[in-house]
Formats: sequence, C-alpha cells, structure tokens
Amino acid sequence: MPVSWFLLSLALGRSPVVVSLERLLETQDTARCSLGLSCHLWDGDVLCLPGSIESAPGPVLVPTRLQTELVLRCPQETDCALCVRVVVHLAVHGHWEEPEEAVKVDSEPQEPRNGSLQAQVVLSFQAYPTARCALLEVQVPAVLVQPGQSVGSAVFDCFEAGLGAEVRIWSYTQPRYQKELNLTQQLPDCRGHEVRDSIQSCWALPWLNVSADGDNVLLVLDVSEDQDFGLLLYWDRVQGPLKSLWYKNLTGPQTITLNHTDLVPCLCIQVWPLEPDSVRTSFCPFRKDPRAHRNLWHIAKLQLLSPGIWQLTAPCSLLAKVVLCWQAPDQGPCQPLVPPMLPENVTVNKSQEFPLVRQHPNLCVQVRGWEKVQLQECLWADSLGPLRDDVLLVEMKTGLNNTSVCALEPSGCTPLPSVASTRAARLGEQLLQDFRSRQCMQLWSDDNLGALWACPMDKYMHKRWVLVWLTCLLLAAALFFFFLLKKGRTKGECSPVPVSQGQPQRATLGSNGWREGRSGLTLTGSTIPTAAPRARTALLLHSADGAGYERLVGALASALSQMPLRVVVDLWSRRELSAHGALAWFHGQRRRTLQEDGVVILLFSPAAVAQCHLWLQHQTVEAGPHDALSAWLSCVLPDFLQGRAAGRYLGVYFDGLLHPDTVPAPFRAAPLFSLPSQLPGFLDALQRGCSPCPGRPGDGAERVAQALRAALDSWTSLSGAPGRGEERDPGPCPALE
Repeated sequence: MPVSWFLLSLALGRSPVVVSLERLLETQDTARCSLGLSCHLWDGDVLCLPGSIESAPGPVLVPTRLQTELVLRCPQETDCALCVRVVVHLAVHGHWEEPEEAVKVDSEPQEPRNGSLQAQVVLSFQAYPTARCALLEVQVPAVLVQPGQSVGSAVFDCFEAGLGAEVRIWSYTQPRYQKELNLTQQLPDCRGHEVRDSIQSCWALPWLNVSADGDNVLLVLDVSEDQDFGLLLYWDRVQGPLKSLWYKNLTGPQTITLNHTDLVPCLCIQVWPLEPDSVRTSFCPFRKDPRAHRNLWHIAKLQLLSPGIWQLTAPCSLLAKVVLCWQAPDQGPCQPLVPPMLPENVTVNKSQEFPLVRQHPNLCVQVRGWEKVQLQECLWADSLGPLRDDVLLVEMKTGLNNTSVCALEPSGCTPLPSVASTRAARLGEQLLQDFRSRQCMQLWSDDNLGALWACPMDKYMHKRWVLVWLTCLLLAAALFFFFLLKKGRTKGECSPVPVSQGQPQRATLGSNGWREGRSGLTLTGSTIPTAAPRARTALLLHSADGAGYERLVGALASALSQMPLRVVVDLWSRRELSAHGALAWFHGQRRRTLQEDGVVILLFSPAAVAQCHLWLQHQTVEAGPHDALSAWLSCVLPDFLQGRAAGRYLGVYFDGLLHPDTVPAPFRAAPLFSLPSQLPGFLDALQRGCSPCPGRPGDGAERVAQALRAALDSWTSLSGAPGRGEERDPGPCPALE
C-alpha cells in the first residue's frame, strides 16, 4: 500500500488564512469611511492615469498604507464569486505656508486657516484579464487636519477576481503628490474548503493526492467514474515560458505513476474538468523535495558556446554560484581562484562570460550549490589540448603600488620566495624571475584585485633531470655494447665439427640456442633484444574556420593521440607557431614528418576548398608569414603537382560538411576518407609502413569513432551547421590545366 506522502493544502501567498469569508449580498460596488470622514464613490470606472508628481500647495490628503481582505460576493446563497476588499489608510501631508512678515503674538495655538481637506483617491486593480480603476472622494473636517498625522481610512467593496489569480493594486491621488502605493496578492483556488463549498465552478473539480510507493510517485485523482478531466504536467520555469511535458484527457478515477528520476523542483501539475470556462488548478508539490533537487543537479550541464562564453543548461532555476578553478595534471582537487576572482550568481539557460585575458586548458568552471561542488567542467581542454604542467602565480594588490606573489599548490598559495619544501618554493627565484620578465602568460587581470599568471615548468624539470637521464642512457649503452661483445666472443669460439663420409647428417638443438648440423654450428635466432617500434608521426593540417571548428579539430587530434601515433597539430604548439611564424613552422614540421616516414593528413573544410578554388584559378600561391591556411597549402601543393604525394599524404573531411567531388582534383591523388563513417580504412592507411605492434587501429577504432561523433554532433548543434545526414556543397574547385 502506498504511504501518504503529503496532501495538498491551501496556498494563499501573502493572503491571510481563509477560515470563514464574509458574504456580501450587494452586487454593486460601495465605499465607506472611518469615523469623522465622509466618502463618495464615483459611478462606474475611471481612466487609470497616474500623471506626474506635483508639489503640494499646502496640507494635502495622501494614502499611506494598503490592506486587502478576501470576501465573497453572493447574489444567491450558493452562487458566489471571490472578491477583494481594499482598505486605504490616509494621512495629512505638507504644511501651511507662513507669510514672511508673520509675527508671533503669543504662544497660544491658532485655529486652522482652512476648513476641511478633500482628496480624490484612485484605486487601480489588475488581475489578468481584468483591469479596473475606481475613484473615491474623501473629505476630512478641519478639526482632524494635523500635518503628518493619520486621519482614518476608506474601505472599497470590492474587486472581483478569478480563483488562483495574482492581483496587483495601486493607490494614488489626483493630482499625485507622492509615489503611488502598490500591493501584490495571490488569491486562493478551489483547494480552500470555504471557497470550494461556496463557488459552483469548484464543485466539479478533480481532487488530487500525491503519494510515494518505493521509488515511484503516485498521482491519485479522486473523481466520479463518468467525469472527464484534463491533466497537464509541465515545468514552471522562472526564466521563459512554461514547458509542457505531458497532456492527456482522462475519465473517472485515475492513478498515474511517475518515476522518481523524473522529479525536479519546478515540475507542476494542472487539472481541470472538461467543461466550458472551467477553473484550472495548478500546484507544484516537489519544490522542497530533496530527491527533486538531486535530480536537477544530475540533469544540469555546462557547455562552452565560444571561447570565454559558457552556459549552464537546466530545466529549473538554480540557487548556485560559479567560480573558476585551477586543475593540476596530478588529478588532485581543482582549486578555486577565490580570491582574487569573485564568485558570480548562476542564471540557467543564459550565456555568461568570464573576463579572461587568455584561455588555458587547466582552467575549469565549478558550479557550487548546497555548500558543495555540484558541477565541474574543464571547458577549454578539448580545443587547447591536454592539461599542462604549469604553475599558477597569483598576484595580489597589497597597497597603492605594492603587490605580493604566491604560487597556487595543493597545500595552498605559497608566497614567493619561501623556505617551504614544496616544488614552487624550491623554484621560487626562477619563477619570480620569469614573472618579472613577463615570460609567464597572463590569464586574468583586475586593476583593483590583481592578476593570474601561468608559468611553464617543463624547462625546470628538464634541467633537473638531464643528468639523471644522461646517466641512465650511458649505462644502457654500456650494457648494450657489453652484450654485443659477449655474443661476438661466443660466436668466434665456435668451430666447425667435421662429419665423416657416409655418416648420416644430424641436427640437434642444444640448450644454448645453437643448431648443430653438417656445416657446423649456426645461430637459430637472435637473443639481442630489439627496440620497440616507434610510433608513426602524423601531421594534421586544417583551416581556421572559427573557434567551434577548432574545437572539433582538437577532438580529432586528441582521439588520434590515443592510437600508436605521435600527432602534431598547430593548436597544441601556438607558442612555437607564434615565435617562428606559420610559414616556417609548417615547412619545418612537414619536412621532419616526411623524413621520419610519417604521414601528412589534410583536413578539408568548406573554407579550405574555397581558398583552393581561388588559388588554382589564378595558378599562384602567395603565403604570408602568419596565414596558416596559405602556409600549409604552399608546403604541400608542389608535392601533389609533381606526383610525389603517394604514400605520404592522406585527405579527410567530416561527414556532412563536404562532398568528395568538391575536393580539388590535384589533392584527390591521395586517398580521401570521410570521418567518422570511413574511420577503419583511414586508421589502416595511417598504420601502413609500420611494423606490427600490439596497438593496431582496430583495437581503438570504435573509441575514436565515438569521440568524433560526439564532438561533431556538439559542433553542429551549437553552430547551426548541417548535421551528419546533410551535405554542404560550396561548389567545385577546378583543377589546374
């Protein structure tokens, strides 16, 4: 049997608890005032025109406070409507203007110089789809006119409104002498017992209980067997319109089962009878359910829209903060960069930006809620390559012209210089020298708080271990030559064994690996260990089609790095590329790759094909020092035109972005593959010419294909490019005549 979880209760918001509502038999609006005041209600509604604030010429009557009360307007005993009674409290504002030459004769109080005060008080009422304005004339006798004192109140009966509506009420005077008062109130719906028994439209409403049965949630609707009603499940989102999840027309008593994994705080239920102008009742029973909040964090996802711009997607709003953190390659905890950077509030489904100077693969985004880390993503790792062994220096402002520098480590931020035994402390002087000479990369800067700097550590590690590596290499070389010498000496000591005529030839294999036969002793197999086959070098060349496409290229390079290949791509060598220039860097990498019997991979995109079209049409190639596409095309085009591309080049393009016929004819001399659909053939072509090794392409082809499909789907969904089932044809590129 399901255990009762909770029953729906009356939800009035700011309204008072409904115990017993007063019934009004009058069908017309009325007004009355407190003792001493006189009121008159204008017939009909007036225009709602507050106007601008004017200066008071003397004492004036103004509203100071608004109160509301729920009543029932009942033309008949069992036919009532919900109505809002408004109480306006009034006071005297301003003073009489004294003449400049007024002389006080004595200290006795003077009589008021004006008889009474009169004001026109406007009450503006809005409750979708109703909007009304009522005008009350209120008069205060002279005896009650005391500046700054309350004089009483006026009561208006009443504004009719729909069940469950949100009403807004404003009050001001004409002319207006101060800012208008306002009040917002949520009216009850048919779940209130007093409302349910007095309003006919509530009598046929389906009633709903929510129960828990193990991991499932049961929605039990208690209605008669022949009653038809509608049921809607939706997400009530703060930002944007509600999102409908499930709608169905049902008959009679029903029990609907929801899985506990479908619960989120903004999941709401709406029920109504299938009758004309029926009342709909909505409620959201899971706003405080811990399971719903856990599910919401599991559904939420961080996405990188473009460099520096990210978005948190979730069905409901989240009370959380986001900070940047630094992830070291040792897989330790990501350390928040607070201070100097300050946490920011999260707005779901809205793009947000961190004020970064540069992106870095070690920078990650943390979303914190419920006093712990709920989400963490290193958004720039795919486009910038794997984590780097860099040290993050935190520069903090300590005075007008003074700063302090510390190195962020797992134990905390180590001041530099320091006598601690940490890695950054031992290299403190060198790090400070790099920091002062601006050899470190600035990631973030603020004039008032400080800055963040990433300093490479690879050069220090190389210097520290160079002697150890040299010693190990010398020892290995000595052992290798000693082994060769011993084998040569053993072979020289072996002599032929004569065999007499007529003696049958015998061959036996001794325990030392030598075979004895007619011509003496021969070595059956080499016992000298051979070096493991070296991974083949693959140079990946692509066009710069924007940040999203670079992320897709980075995903391809990262996936190929998991194979027995040494992948070279300009995205992972930006510092070296900037130092030498694109033209020199691509020429050097191509020459080195081909000398090592490697392979050059040409990744064609619509931009690359279009550029090739222009080049081949004019039969000229002019590459600038920093034009990456022009640089690598100028490197490889002569090989294709002179017939030297076979066995040295491979062409690839992503599924759906190109048609193979659009690739220029000279480049079709090399094998051309579409990824990931033709991935097995592409990996086989990459491994040709390599000696057999345990890591064949078939072992990881599926893993590479999955990574490429995920990256391609993510890029096409964010950029609006055609999917893998569509094709994009920029036009053919003619070959050279």
